[in-house]
Amino acid sequence: MQIGIVGLPFSGKSTLFQTITKSHFDPAALGKAEAHHAVVKVPDARLDECSRIFSPKRTVNATIEFVDVVGLKKGETGSTQFTTNFLSNVKTNDALVQVVRLFANDAVPHPDGTIDAQRDIDSFETEFILSDLAVVENRVERLKKQVMKSGDELGKRELPVLEKCKHILDSATPLREHDFSKEELQLLKTYQLLSIKPMLIALNLDESQRDQADSLRKKVAELKEGKHTKVVSFFGKIEMEMSELADEEASVFMQEYGITESALDTLIRESYAMLGLQSFFTVGEDECRAWTIRRGMTAQEAAGVIHSDFFAKFIRAEVVHYDDFIAHGGSFAKAKEAGVWRLEGKEYIVKDGDIISIRHG
Repeated sequence: MQIGIVGLPFSGKSTLFQTITKSHFDPAALGKAEAHHAVVKVPDARLDECSRIFSPKRTVNATIEFVDVVGLKKGETGSTQFTTNFLSNVKTNDALVQVVRLFANDAVPHPDGTIDAQRDIDSFETEFILSDLAVVENRVERLKKQVMKSGDELGKRELPVLEKCKHILDSATPLREHDFSKEELQLLKTYQLLSIKPMLIALNLDESQRDQADSLRKKVAELKEGKHTKVVSFFGKIEMEMSELADEEASVFMQEYGITESALDTLIRESYAMLGLQSFFTVGEDECRAWTIRRGMTAQEAAGVIHSDFFAKFIRAEVVHYDDFIAHGGSFAKAKEAGVWRLEGKEYIVKDGDIISIRHG
């Protein structure tokens, strides 16, 4: 799963990418056409606690890939130009993080002259909607001719879905804010539509805005949050400084600033959840691991993520939820005595935080 980080010039997009991925590249590389990719661990305090209990030989976090999407250019008037190259680069991502600048800095002026979060968010939304509309309109016209000429069955199923999309886009609404069935999403997948991708809006603030952070986030959230759009805030410069420190030094730094948790840890987890992903755990003295699955997957499907043989030879899953496990002293024996440890069949829907052991043939 891949999440693209987008943003206007000087928004802090590449700073966020470097901070999340702890990859510090030469500033001269920022203007080059190649995107930067990095796989990062998804922080999970539950996995950390399981590792503390079992002291395993190794601990394996869930991971997610981030991409610093390139291709935006300055137009002749100085404003940002959304190039075909940029839009093509966005299409390959499963979800997006849009970095929006809320800090003022005369030394690095905003490309549009002023700080305006709604304008910046809308600039991306408009481009994505227009791009999708061009794709959908073109395909609708071709399908109508195709269905009339040959009665194509796939075209008959696809056409009403695309017409639904056209109606939504004509109202200047991103597709992500509407519900589509699994079948509809499967039909739309090949088009790599931009406005259907889940969006996390990340507001970049500076140190002077610490006391305003919550109110600024809420103000934007009231305008922009939706079914698959969420708003978070972070302090780019502070987080960058923290990412360059050793863990112990970073902990002291956070205490001095009154930060209980890195906003970037929250951002990574939100990105993970935004893709409809969740974690279950396998634990023991050899290894404690977080496994990534999509929400709604069954115990048998989750077993197949561990090993393909486990899917084919699945018998039962031993399951206890992390919260119940911890509530009973981090002991399987006590969890069994309390009745919260149980055997589940192949149709059991795995919950986020389940600790699972697979019985297989």
